[in-house]
Amino acid sequence: MSGPELSSAASGGGPEPAAEPVIVRALIARSSGAELRIERVRLPAPGPGEVRVRIRAAGVCHSDLSMVNGTLAARFPLVLGHEATGVVAETGPGVDLAVGTPVVLNWAPACRACWWCRRGEPWLCADTTAPTVPRGETDDGVPLHLTLGLGALAEAVVVPERAVIPIPAGLPAAQAALLGCAVLTGVGAVRNTARVAPGESVAVVGLGGVGLAVLTAARRAGATTILAIDVAEAKRDLALAAGATDFLLSDDRLSKEVRARTESRGVDHAFECVGRAATIRAAWRLTRRGGAVTVVGMGAKDDMVSLGALDIFHSARTLRSSVYGSSDPDREVPVLAAELAAGALDLRVLVSGTIGLEEAPTAFERLARGEGARWVVTLN
Repeated sequence: MSGPELSSAASGGGPEPAAEPVIVRALIARSSGAELRIERVRLPAPGPGEVRVRIRAAGVCHSDLSMVNGTLAARFPLVLGHEATGVVAETGPGVDLAVGTPVVLNWAPACRACWWCRRGEPWLCADTTAPTVPRGETDDGVPLHLTLGLGALAEAVVVPERAVIPIPAGLPAAQAALLGCAVLTGVGAVRNTARVAPGESVAVVGLGGVGLAVLTAARRAGATTILAIDVAEAKRDLALAAGATDFLLSDDRLSKEVRARTESRGVDHAFECVGRAATIRAAWRLTRRGGAVTVVGMGAKDDMVSLGALDIFHSARTLRSSVYGSSDPDREVPVLAAELAAGALDLRVLVSGTIGLEEAPTAFERLARGEGARWVVTLN
């Protein structure tokens, strides 16, 4: 099947016929740890305030892997994917967007009415999307759930209008897809949460798509020492291409290696992009007195971080998280898209390769092995 199968609309007079579901192919996990498969699913027609988006490209993100390996609580069967770009194909009543508008999907659309939104912190919105949201059904009639309300590893999605952000036409789809998660998260952590200043030093622990986006943003912010850290030597070339001044393996000598490059102080900013207690503690040890550790990776709820009370007092370090890059996607994704269009933001290093939807299960296997940065599924 080459694309979503649309029901034929009735013609002639009389009342409007009830809209019928759209049948598309999607990447499905039937249970935690189950083999991932491409299946036909039925999406409802767009209702009031909703749009159907035909997906052009979707990234395979570690958060999707966390859904199927048990790190995050998920409901099944589950359509995977939440990082994507596409084109508005159909609109429901009350929607202002025009059919044909290029968009990036937003997995955390703000309500604009809660206490956090009113005080300018939409990334902490009280109406934040649950890990999985019920919508649609499998071809055999079983109710479906969507990853972060999107389920974007599919030929099409039906989502609220506020979950899409218009972007300029003509952007490279594989790079544009990453704007809604990896890039916004990594760039936002540098620009909004840590506010890295020219001349400062940075360490980035974990070099997946988000970690590489942090490196790119740190270089553009004017950091002069940018240390990329990972357990895999294979990440060295990626890190240097993304903007690192040096690559270090994460081993027993790491703290000494970092201090040797920072006049024995440690870095001003350490970004933890893995989401594990061990790497959070490692990032803490790499940071100078008075410096800041920004946790960007999302970990398991039972993976506890232990720090000494005296160490916390004496080091005067700050430990904080960066949720979705402390960003307002509605404002910041268009800025990033404009930078991408102008050539000021080069995301090619983040794309390890493009694959078809049928190959998406192999991308999850590569992700679990720590291979590459982002594998992007592209669709016609």
